[in-house]
Amino acid sequence: MGLTSGKVLALAVVAAVGLFVGTVWLWPRLARRGWRNVGGRIGLLLSTQLMLFAAVGLVANQAFGFYASWADLFGQETEQGVVVDHTPTGGPLEVVDTRRVPGVAGARPHRGGQIQKIGIVGRTTHIATPAYVYLPPEYFQPQYRTRTFPAAVVLTGYPGTAKALVDKLDYPRTAARLAGDGRMQPMILVMMRPTVAPPRDTECVDIPGGPQTETFFAKDLIDAVSGHYRVGRKPGSWGIIGDSTGGYCALKLAMHHPRVYAAGAGLSAYYKAPTDPTTGDLFHGDEELRNRANLWWYLKHMPAPDTSLLVSSSKVGESNYKGTLKFIERVKATKLTRISSIILESGGHNFNTWRREIPGTLEWMSGRLSGR
Repeated sequence: MGLTSGKVLALAVVAAVGLFVGTVWLWPRLARRGWRNVGGRIGLLLSTQLMLFAAVGLVANQAFGFYASWADLFGQETEQGVVVDHTPTGGPLEVVDTRRVPGVAGARPHRGGQIQKIGIVGRTTHIATPAYVYLPPEYFQPQYRTRTFPAAVVLTGYPGTAKALVDKLDYPRTAARLAGDGRMQPMILVMMRPTVAPPRDTECVDIPGGPQTETFFAKDLIDAVSGHYRVGRKPGSWGIIGDSTGGYCALKLAMHHPRVYAAGAGLSAYYKAPTDPTTGDLFHGDEELRNRANLWWYLKHMPAPDTSLLVSSSKVGESNYKGTLKFIERVKATKLTRISSIILESGGHNFNTWRREIPGTLEWMSGRLSGR
């Protein structure tokens, strides 16, 4: 049974309740002195608490999509091998599965769109990673057969799962609803983790002697998707969205590569790459690389990028609120980079907050991209 299985959660809850009842029932019998009785009481208390923590952890994981499998939880990845399609019209992208868009009426793609699970291998970076692609209904309709579409990369936080962008944050269903209501244009969404070298958190940095994550997102990913799908190739065709770590990556990639990403949206983003046990040594003493990864430094010392940025926070519940207001003022001072924001009255660093921000973010992104 998988980590996200409802059966696993049900068993954990039943076990926690059973241990609690057993503790209450057996406690009088273990109330006497003696090492066996003391050990029994300690064992019951520890077992009950551990099972309770396990049940709460499983509930939190299902709600927020931190880990997709037991292998993911324990740092072992099961999707390292990706088949590369070398056909003349293909490229380093392989479609491994297709499915309907959850919550959207219409079983056929030209009615409800389609989600494709893909594997990508970067031509220059050799980074291999899975992703999900949302194709809107118009992509399959005859009258649009010669049309190219704008596309947006959508990134999770760390560690995150790409599947959570589909099933938990509802990006495809939200995009379909907004397009159906005429509030945004049909767009292709490429949904994935920024963690392309798991379990390491690379913060979308080209690490000296390590994964070239920034190059992967700025070049290899664009080339692979554009070679397989009808995506606009001119500047202004691509945007990037992310939450938390993915939000930092989205802002940084749009600022560093404005001719690739015409717009970048950072939901609950931070503005400087952290250094901790999950990242390891990202810069290896390269001060220029460290500075470029610091968005504050970049705005102050580098030419203002010709791109559009969106940031989000909340007055109560987000630790980045003051920093986000400061970042907005710093960007406004450049006169060239455009900045927009979503500021909620309250909302924590979680899926519920981001679901409230995603519709406005997709509308904003749609208004800044063109598929031609």
